[in-house]
Amino acid sequence: MHEHGNDGAHRAAGKMTPSGADQEFLALERELTVLLRRARANQGEMAREVHPDLESSAYGLLIRLDELGGQRATELAAYIGVGKATMSRQLRALEELGLIAREPDPADGRAWLVTLTDEGRGRVGKVREARRGRYVSQLAHWDRREVAELARLLHQLNGVMEK
Repeated sequence: MHEHGNDGAHRAAGKMTPSGADQEFLALERELTVLLRRARANQGEMAREVHPDLESSAYGLLIRLDELGGQRATELAAYIGVGKATMSRQLRALEELGLIAREPDPADGRAWLVTLTDEGRGRVGKVREARRGRYVSQLAHWDRREVAELARLLHQLNGVMEK
């Protein structure tokens, strides 16, 4: 018998709580909650390392620009999941801190691309390198294949969550 399109044998194999929730999914929810709480705290620390006046939420914008180069504000807003007004405010603050610049989009002269300044790129690079060093230290006892598998699974999860 199938429940919600799932194979009944699969359901029988998974441990269920009295409320009917799968133990595996409860464990996933618990661990993601801890991970996200720690990630928010770390993001705030990393933002302050880039610049003492940098808002925690703007750190992700800097990472995106570091990885992809120039982006339109609308692309950044869609990626982060905020509206145009919020994005404009964040970009204005980053510009005032000297971390980003706006330049005309060569593909469309009416649009602007947001890019990291040399100062922004240097500061973000320094913080990212320190963070990678912490990961290497914290996970030194892990097999590299386990680290690669964790990265693969997180990438897969992020892809599902994006949809």
